[in-house]
Amino acid sequence: MQLVIISGRSGSGKSIALQALEDLGYYAIDNLPAMLLGSLVDELRDQGDRAHLAVSIDARNLPGALERLPSLLEELRQRKIDFQVIYLTTDARILLERYSATRRRHPLTRDSEMTLEEAINKEEKTLEDIRDLADLLIDTSRLSVHDLRRRITDQVAHQQHDKLTLTLESFGYKRGVPLDADLVFDVRCLPNPYWDPTLRQFNGRDAEIVAFLSSYPIVDAMSNDILAWLERWLPAYQNSQRSYMTIAIGCTGGQHRSVYMVEKLAEKLAPSMGDVQLRHRELGLHYTLSEQSTAPLVSTSTTNERPETS
Repeated sequence: MQLVIISGRSGSGKSIALQALEDLGYYAIDNLPAMLLGSLVDELRDQGDRAHLAVSIDARNLPGALERLPSLLEELRQRKIDFQVIYLTTDARILLERYSATRRRHPLTRDSEMTLEEAINKEEKTLEDIRDLADLLIDTSRLSVHDLRRRITDQVAHQQHDKLTLTLESFGYKRGVPLDADLVFDVRCLPNPYWDPTLRQFNGRDAEIVAFLSSYPIVDAMSNDILAWLERWLPAYQNSQRSYMTIAIGCTGGQHRSVYMVEKLAEKLAPSMGDVQLRHRELGLHYTLSEQSTAPLVSTSTTNERPETS
C-alpha cells in the first residue's frame, strides 16, 4: 500500500493536489475524519491488491481528532505502512486575496464570528503539529494550478523509496524567502552583474552571466564551500529517513547570482544524487537535471493562474 496524506491551509490548493493524485490512479478521499484513517487502511489492505490511497485531513476535522493524528501516524509507522505527509502552505496575505476573489467562506468562519484574517491565523495554529510531521512542505504562494499539479506528480507520485528527492531553488530576497525551504544560502555578497547595464537583461543560465561570475575567485570559493557542506551532510539527512530536501539559494533579485549558483551546484550533485529538481522562482522555470545529462529534461513557465481555494 502507498498512502499519501494531504494537509495544509485552506485555500492553498489541497483539492488540486488530491485531484492530481486521483488522475494518477490513487483512490482519493477529501476531508477524511482522522479517526477513520486506520480502519480505511485495514479495509484496503484486506482486499489483497496493492492500493494507492490519497486522503485529505485538515482543519475541517474535529479538534480532538486532529490532536490524535500524530499518534495515529505513529501507529501506521509501527505497522510498516508506507505513507507520506504532504503539507501545503501559502502566505496569509495571498490567502486573503484568494478568498476575497472567490468570495468563498473559510471553513473556520462558518460557525463562528471570526474574521477571515482571524480564521486564517487560527487554522495555521491548529495545524502546527501536522506541519511539523510533514515529509514535504510545498509553498503554493506563487504556483499556478498547473505548477502545483506538476509538483505533486514529480515529487510525490514518482518519489522513490530510500532515495532523497533533492530540489535546488533560486529566489530573490526582495520577494521573500521560500516558505518550503529546508536550507537557505545567501549569495548576495558575490559580485552582482545587475550593475553592468550590458548584462542586466540576461539571467544566470546565460553564457554572458556565466562568464562574468566564473571570472571571480570568490564565486568559485563559495560554490565549493556550499558543495562541500552538502556532500558532507546530505547523506546524514537521507539516513535519518528524510525523503525530501529543498535547498534555496538567494540573491537580491533572483535573476543572476542565485540562478548561476543553483545551476552549478545541481550539475555537481547530479552524478551522486541522481535526478535533481531545479526551480528558478523568479524566472518561472522548473525542470529536472538528470545524472545522465546536464541539459534540462523538462522546462515550464509559471503563469499567473493560482490554486483555487480548497
